[in-house]
Amino acid sequence: MNKKMMLGAQLYTVRMLCQTEPELAETLKQIAAIGYQSVQVSGIGTYDPARVKALCDALNLVIPVTHTPPDMIMNQTDQVIEDHQIMGTKHVGIGSMPGHYEWNPEGVSRFLDDFLPAAEKLKKAGMMLHYHNHHFEMARYDGKTLLTYMAEQAPADLLGFILDTYWLQAGGEDPAAVIRRFKGRVPVIHLKDMAMRKKDQIMTPVLSGNMNFETILEACETAGCEWLMIEQDTCDGSPIDCLAESYQNLSQLGLR
Repeated sequence: MNKKMMLGAQLYTVRMLCQTEPELAETLKQIAAIGYQSVQVSGIGTYDPARVKALCDALNLVIPVTHTPPDMIMNQTDQVIEDHQIMGTKHVGIGSMPGHYEWNPEGVSRFLDDFLPAAEKLKKAGMMLHYHNHHFEMARYDGKTLLTYMAEQAPADLLGFILDTYWLQAGGEDPAAVIRRFKGRVPVIHLKDMAMRKKDQIMTPVLSGNMNFETILEACETAGCEWLMIEQDTCDGSPIDCLAESYQNLSQLGLR
């Protein structure tokens, strides 16, 4: 396994434990104690980027990527750039296409028309805009998924993708195959596993569910992924314990 791919904790997993600065400080301490060396800032509410950076620096945690509110990216791009410069962060993520865009190819085109100017600004600042998928981008129009329409319409030097393994699977796609198709545009991947509980799909720590992570991780390496961010939107039990289980499972494969 490529040791250059680094594991990170997506703070959205522990968002309810990060709503105040003391909570954030304690949660980051627990994440670092697990062994993580990076975090994705997401879902922690209003924050001072300088304070987040200081808390992470004290624990030798780097911040390679965020999820940033879409309206800030589009309307306060200069502030987004400044905040990410403070945190030393290169990758700026959009968690989803905002709901007022129709979920069809025309809606994707309108979304890109609105956000690619911000992507241009980010590029000039040495950063990159990235789109994070869920399952609904796997809807097909004339044989192509909405995610494919987005990738084909957006220049590769302006828009990258934070592909999410669980949501690709939930949308009926082969995560490894999609990751390979997006080679060169996926420096960050979200890893989460899927298991079945009676009739329901549930999110579960990586390598504890039913997904084929041997091929997924090989695809991540082939596609040039640098950061493997561990995320669980919902956890059965403690979110910290879920992050720890994923880390322990992946570390047995030589990843850190």
